[in-house]
Amino acid sequence: MFFSSQLQCGTLIKRYKRFLADIMLLDGSIITIHCANTGAMTGCANMGDRVWYSTSNNPKRKIPYSWELTETHDEYWICVNTHKANQIVKNSIEQHQIKELLNYEQIQSEIKYGNENSRIDLRLIDAKNNMCYVEIKSVTLFNPINQFGYFPDSVTTRGQKHLRELIWVAKQGKRAIVFFLVLHSGIKQFSPAIHIDPLYAKLLQEAQENGVEILCYNTNISTTTITCNQPISIIL
Repeated sequence: MFFSSQLQCGTLIKRYKRFLADIMLLDGSIITIHCANTGAMTGCANMGDRVWYSTSNNPKRKIPYSWELTETHDEYWICVNTHKANQIVKNSIEQHQIKELLNYEQIQSEIKYGNENSRIDLRLIDAKNNMCYVEIKSVTLFNPINQFGYFPDSVTTRGQKHLRELIWVAKQGKRAIVFFLVLHSGIKQFSPAIHIDPLYAKLLQEAQENGVEILCYNTNISTTTITCNQPISIIL
């Protein structure tokens, strides 16, 4: 996935009202940028970190700047724009970079499914019309001591619903996958955040027991592109 515009950088002053952040540019001026990440962003939004942002040419946007990446004092790279995750995974499937998801001829996005009025991130269809349902989650919560990444970073009733829906899909005999995309360069292993959302961790275990596949890939992150790299260990 390539960024649509050349990224510019500044220093983070503060994030506030969830969707906004103030940064200082190299010339000392201060601008406000939009933050698409509605999560806690623990460790991703520390004052003084370097922030990389894109610029939209859409005249209808009140704030043309979007927060894309954080470069921390410890030199970790983090993609904080969670809207990019689906695009990254979709592009990687199209380019045959996900070994578990080869041989699918169609990729559909935001298709209604399940019995709780949900939409799946990606639905894949092969030549025999077999369907595979893929729910994508961004992983940025990082423990530097053990280099583990965790999801979620706050209690997620929406994420819990998605796991119930995937369990329902698997019980219908269809392929169901929860795909954890690591968007933090320091993360080497993945585990559900039982210390934050024990119900989500329990449902993830239940999903696996009912045939839902769990995948976790890390990424290569730069100021020009983000691509899936390789699978990492999953510890439930």
